Amino acid sequence: MASRSLLSARWSARAALACVLGAVAVLVGTVGAGGILVLAGGLAGLALTAAGTWWVVSHHGVVRLAGALLVVAAPAAVVVGYARAGLWPVALAALALWAVAAAFARSALRAARPFHGMRAVARALPRHPVLIMNPRSGGGKVDRFALVERAEALGARVVLLDTKTHVDVAELARRAVAEGADLLGVAGGDGTQATVAEVAAEHDLPFLVISAGTRNHFAMDLGLDRDDPARCLDALTDGVELRVDLGTVGGRAFVNTASFGAYAEIVQTPQYRDAKAGSALSALPDLLLGHSGHALEAVLADGTRLTGQQALLVSNNPYAAPEPTVVGNRRPRLDRATLGVVGIRVGNASQAAAVALRGSRAAGLRVLTAPRVVVDADAGRISVAVDGEALRLPTPVTCAVRPGALRVLVPRDRPGAPPARPAMDWREVAALALGRRPRSE
Repeated sequence: MASRSLLSARWSARAALACVLGAVAVLVGTVGAGGILVLAGGLAGLALTAAGTWWVVSHHGVVRLAGALLVVAAPAAVVVGYARAGLWPVALAALALWAVAAAFARSALRAARPFHGMRAVARALPRHPVLIMNPRSGGGKVDRFALVERAEALGARVVLLDTKTHVDVAELARRAVAEGADLLGVAGGDGTQATVAEVAAEHDLPFLVISAGTRNHFAMDLGLDRDDPARCLDALTDGVELRVDLGTVGGRAFVNTASFGAYAEIVQTPQYRDAKAGSALSALPDLLLGHSGHALEAVLADGTRLTGQQALLVSNNPYAAPEPTVVGNRRPRLDRATLGVVGIRVGNASQAAAVALRGSRAAGLRVLTAPRVVVDADAGRISVAVDGEALRLPTPVTCAVRPGALRVLVPRDRPGAPPARPAMDWREVAALALGRRPRSE
């Protein structure tokens, strides 16, 4: 690490700790015991909100209604309590100092762990590219951005999927290879991307991702333009190649995640596609309380066991933030030759509150990495959501990573994947402030 970056990290860490001390001083020194009340009230409100959320998702009827009322009433009570006690100025000042402290802390961690993107290599451009496009994907982005016309103008052959009948996309891709395709690409959702990527990897052909899906998680982590999918076509005339990993689950490839447990069971319901929120609220109570679904056990490559899990998320390379619910969470790299593994086991409101307050340090949330993980349950087949697609697979289900299996062609000029927000680690911030060496990634 460059000495300038390390020096910057240390001063940012010291500024973060100074702001933390300032927040404590404001709470304790300004109003004495009232400052402690501000802190205790805020934490209590957060814990009660988390408990209410647990009741909403894990129960029906009166208990769910009580949970919904608690979700609204807890933060409202904190606000009213602060106002009546005249503690608003203190609370706002402390909150502002905490926000500044967090910003300095993340700046310190980012400087201490400089981001290095995936290595891009110049390759000969394809002469016979074949692009498979789903006209309904992303609400009709293929049509809206004139992707067929633009691709054909660049010399690509376009295969439009017939959305009225079932189409074997993998067979379409293999036929294209047999007919001489030297690149395969997809304008569609991540499930279709994974299917064609597997065929491209089998034949060691470059693969082109066109961000025409709904969420485009794979495109985001490749640094592609998600607002204008037509820009992805620039790779056909001025592209570079990335070598990325492929995940496998039960022998099937995935580019993002394989999910087991509660979410996977919900995706299986016929109503899910048309009413996702309603289907989830209807199914979650029985799944979370063990009245339906199956408790999961995962065994990692190093022998670590996760037992009695309600949900497991296995990702093709780990996400930046340990907590899977962080908004905008993404994978900084797709070439680390490892899987991310997140296990969730929450049995009551207090455990839900612990996860809300402590994140990955709570007993109910396990965040690990492994090149291989075997998932089992007390059933012959279990539900698995693979890149959002609902499957039923025989147990045990083996998830693994294929390092560097996929050659991805991306535009030389692309937005790029922004450095991910580093996971907050106050112990490392304190170590940096004291002049100790940062831990290695």
